[in-house]
Amino acid sequence: MSNPEQITFFEAQKRIYPRDIWGRYRQLKWLAMGVLLAIYYFVPWLRWDRGPHAPDQAILIDMPARRAYFFSIEIWPQEVFYITGLLILAAVGLFFATSLLGRVWCGYACPQTVWTDLFIKVEYFFQGDKNARQKLDAAPWGLNKLWRKLATHITWLLIALCTGGAWVFYFSDAPTLADQIMHFNIPWSTASWIFGLTASTYIMAGYAREQVCTYMCPYARFQSAMFDRDTLIIGYDATRGEPRMSHKHGDSWEGRGHCVDCNMCVSVCPMGIDIRDGLQMECIACGLCVDACNQVMDKVGLPHGLVRYDTENNQLARNAARKEGKSVTERLRIIRPRTVYYTGIIAVVGCLMLYGLLTRQPFQAHVLHDRNPLFVKLSSGAIRNSYTFKILNRDHDDHDYSLQVNGLPRAEMKIEAAGQPDAAHLRVLADSVGQFRVLLSLPADALTMKRENIRFQVTDNTTGKTEAVETMFVTGE
Repeated sequence: MSNPEQITFFEAQKRIYPRDIWGRYRQLKWLAMGVLLAIYYFVPWLRWDRGPHAPDQAILIDMPARRAYFFSIEIWPQEVFYITGLLILAAVGLFFATSLLGRVWCGYACPQTVWTDLFIKVEYFFQGDKNARQKLDAAPWGLNKLWRKLATHITWLLIALCTGGAWVFYFSDAPTLADQIMHFNIPWSTASWIFGLTASTYIMAGYAREQVCTYMCPYARFQSAMFDRDTLIIGYDATRGEPRMSHKHGDSWEGRGHCVDCNMCVSVCPMGIDIRDGLQMECIACGLCVDACNQVMDKVGLPHGLVRYDTENNQLARNAARKEGKSVTERLRIIRPRTVYYTGIIAVVGCLMLYGLLTRQPFQAHVLHDRNPLFVKLSSGAIRNSYTFKILNRDHDDHDYSLQVNGLPRAEMKIEAAGQPDAAHLRVLADSVGQFRVLLSLPADALTMKRENIRFQVTDNTTGKTEAVETMFVTGE
């Protein structure tokens, strides 16, 4: 009995061999890549003088010290809301750019796109263009194939290693870490990050490529929610291009479209899609199909724009005008409801963050009332409450502070801390948090209520600036 025919429900992923192309948008992509890679690799080496007791790296996330530095801005763990604000600005900014220009982030600035373009260029250099790479992969293993593949993967690994190495410079002093790397004295925790990022870059840009955009990135799934008829997208002018058919020099264009069905737009697409099928989830709006089609139009003597960046409203208006034999003025409508909403959110969040940065105090106070017990009755009949008081000194110099309590005129204050400080001289070191135990006692004949709202006032003895925090004094259950 013969075996039944095997049924295959899923087709294996076919490798995409994008053809090299040169044009306006390819140049723009190379420019964007150069600028972004320069920022990524060289920013950790910028210096910024913050004084003798602070790191001089312009952008640094100091995990051991729990600080984040961005030029003159210093973020403490207590100010994590600034990080939240940055994430909101980044997300809404991406939504705003998408509503205006489509997936411009994906096509020009996304790290996956930038490093994939770089890895593909390495393939071009060692293995040749589309047809040469296909023939090389189909050929049996030999010396020619071995050295070309080996050179490609070694270069990929070197680029990936530089990528992982540059990332850790943002979390350590760059010159110090570079010296440790050169002398093979790098901490294992840092080395593990470098190796992990090297492996992920090598896999994502060398092998996964378009599958990351299609299957792993959630942005492709909800991008259409930010599109409207005035969003700039890449489209194919079907009314001008159809019916498509091959063309030879001297053939008439009567009764046929301008698309010569050369498939160049498909050959150069890094996602392997056919833009003539309409807007698709996989399209990253890189513009390479526009460059390819424009080159073909130049060869056959037709105007550019068969494949182009355009809006749906412009396409509809152009098609209607073409039927009536009229011309149409194309425009990009920037001011519309969704762009106004996004701009408003960006403005509000940005202004709140700017206000917080401009009005932040060089120090900050926090108080925590002891809960167990809430109060203690002394032998004299007085009631004592205990507090944990913290002073956050953001300055890069040591400071003395004085502490006063308002709301309990007859209260007695005692400070318990190393060195036995008094309330008029609380010493807090530079870039640190001073913690003190405050004992507040009130005589029995001064008790009026079970709970009194009080305020602690901290004054910087050097600058005279003050900070107040409110809490309560408990005298009974």
